[in-house]
Amino acid sequence: MLKKLTIKNFKSFKNETIFDFTRTDYKLLEQNVCDGILKGALFVGGNASGKTNAIQPVMILLDLLFRNQYINLLPAQCFFSEERRTSFKYEFVIDGHDIIYSFSFSANNFVKEQLLFDKDIIIKRDGNNSELYLDKEQYSYNTDPSLLFLRQVYFSTRFSGNEVLIKWFEFLKNSVFINAYTKETHFYNDEDFRCNMYISKNGEEQINNFLKKYNFDYTIKYTNLTGIYGLVESPDENGKAVYFEKKGINVPVPFMMESAGNQNLLNLLPVILHSVKKGGMLLIDEFSSGLHNKLEELLVKYIMENGVNTQLFFVSHSTNLLSCSLLRPDQIYTLEINGNEGSSISRFSDENPRVSQNLEKMYLSGVFGGIPEYETE
Repeated sequence: MLKKLTIKNFKSFKNETIFDFTRTDYKLLEQNVCDGILKGALFVGGNASGKTNAIQPVMILLDLLFRNQYINLLPAQCFFSEERRTSFKYEFVIDGHDIIYSFSFSANNFVKEQLLFDKDIIIKRDGNNSELYLDKEQYSYNTDPSLLFLRQVYFSTRFSGNEVLIKWFEFLKNSVFINAYTKETHFYNDEDFRCNMYISKNGEEQINNFLKKYNFDYTIKYTNLTGIYGLVESPDENGKAVYFEKKGINVPVPFMMESAGNQNLLNLLPVILHSVKKGGMLLIDEFSSGLHNKLEELLVKYIMENGVNTQLFFVSHSTNLLSCSLLRPDQIYTLEINGNEGSSISRFSDENPRVSQNLEKMYLSGVFGGIPEYETE
């Protein structure tokens, strides 16, 4: 699981910023912790404060490792900084072993790269010159400046003899990024989590079991119905589409005729069910798009209680999620933009709030920062 993330000169983060996901001394919600590491974090703050930028370094790592397309890194650099090098450092714990991976880049060329396994160097890169240390042997490579050396090593199966590193890559590949507002989804294994594709492969049962368990007033049906009162739901390549079968309504409701909230839920459920079952990092931007407060709380609680090797990193404007009945104070970060110094972060636990205190009320009163100051009169 991801233990710590350090970024510098990335988009709105001009200065070195550390996100620490190790647990603190709070004695509540133990189901939100796995082996001393938090099962994710919530990022809150005003518009354009850097919330999305807080989860994007993880998505960038996954894209660079697994997506077979060109990744333009120029937009990743802080445009109001004179420094031209951006750096990321990721610290993981897998089966009790420390894995620390870091790299830096300037424009679209990688400058430095290093992989440590329990403090032992596995990968070391300086410019185009890369070194691999395996089985007490050293191997030298001339590396394409636009590619991560780690990607090259992984796809050449050089890690096949190290079960922990293989398990680390499985954890990474099971990760998913989704923007709940734009529906943009990045997945890194062989599964497709778009609603129709997921249901065509896995059927409706998993999703309907969830809907029935939590007392939703509808289930879904994946079928080849062709028209309802003159409305036609566009079929997929299988000639089928998703419909909602709602209590008290005797005809199926086409997916595109449903509310934005129900559409977003159905877009989110495949990745949530996958992440809970398989583990990995679930990155959700604009989590609250169209969802009722109670539904947001249900989904977060479901992931925390049922995911074992799962971490949820998500962005939301819903202050109802700021509750010690749902998230620990050490799981919540606020972000602020400080002019030319860029984004800065605060962790709720830094203020040592008591479990009995109302975190939402404290946040809205400005205790934790991250509150925009508008003139309301």
